[in-house]
Amino acid sequence: MRTPSLVARPRVWEKRHMVCNAGVSRQRRAWVASKSLNSNLADAKKAKEDEFYTQLPDIERELRHYKKDFEGKVVYCNCDDPRVSNFFHYFSYSFEQLGLKRLIATCYKSQDADLFSQNSSERAVFLEYNGDKNNNMVPDSSEIGIKLLSGDGDFRSQESIDLLKQADIVVTNPPFSLFREFVTQLIRYDKKFILVGNQNAITYKEVFRLIMENKLWLGYNNGDMKFRVPQSYPPRETRYWLDEEGNKWRSLGNACWFTNLDTAKRHEDLVLYKTYNPDEYPTYANFDGIEVGRTEHIPADYKGAMGVPITFLDKYNPDQFEIIGNSRELGLPMSSIAEKGTFAQGGPRFYLPNGDGTYRRMYDRLVIRNKRL
Repeated sequence: MRTPSLVARPRVWEKRHMVCNAGVSRQRRAWVASKSLNSNLADAKKAKEDEFYTQLPDIERELRHYKKDFEGKVVYCNCDDPRVSNFFHYFSYSFEQLGLKRLIATCYKSQDADLFSQNSSERAVFLEYNGDKNNNMVPDSSEIGIKLLSGDGDFRSQESIDLLKQADIVVTNPPFSLFREFVTQLIRYDKKFILVGNQNAITYKEVFRLIMENKLWLGYNNGDMKFRVPQSYPPRETRYWLDEEGNKWRSLGNACWFTNLDTAKRHEDLVLYKTYNPDEYPTYANFDGIEVGRTEHIPADYKGAMGVPITFLDKYNPDQFEIIGNSRELGLPMSSIAEKGTFAQGGPRFYLPNGDGTYRRMYDRLVIRNKRL
């Protein structure tokens, strides 16, 4: 086992595994014996293509808003290799400033510090930090306890769950492919959390229900983020580049922070300046609601249901608006109201009439109403 390099040479990146700490394809092969070889190979390819490493400044920029929430708390980073994790770096170097009680971090199938872990070990380690002991205000390697787990460190393992039970707040980059399962586990054990995720998670049934019930919402810094990716990552035509050292990079325009810690931002009113008129706000063909193409164009005087982009959640104030549902659940099947060939086929969505007997399919929409009218 290597000595943690974290305290000697702070890393500038935070590992982002889109599968359970970059190993979901291996786990599925073990758990689902009937899965085909082609599916396994596809999972492995997806795992490599979805392994992202977030910049430390992005972590600092978001977590500075929650400093009051960490005092006296046990923080658990359970989807990171703690020896190269900037979440662990952030919290260990800010331990006294934040007034933390304890810091724990686990990784998946890894015992060696590596930017992009190969997940080659059947056992993993977890690190524990309880604050500065020699008064130099630096988390030295002698102060960080390294303990070998009996298992692989999967966040669903009993060992990881036992650590989760000891924690107050979970702060990490959970796997996109297992995001709904990860969040469901945190809700089951009544944990507070701050997580990096993808905007698409908003449309997951389990996640959306939590949003409607005001058990989960967006953090402060959502939108564009750039990530370092493995050298095996295939080139892309857009949002992809090499730096001067040959490292590969990818940016995402829909990165989000998800949390259930209250924020000042979610109590700020959205300023409404538009007035309703039927020409500018057409009614859907398969739902009794109007289309609002941009959040800033929400009319101030409309009492009924409005379909808005999912990016509305970045401005959502539950005191001002109520979320009724989404277009995947509320719209009538177009086949029940229009002839075949007049509308684009696809999953449940809202449709708008084109004025010539045909209909166009809209993007995912949240359905809201103004609570103050």
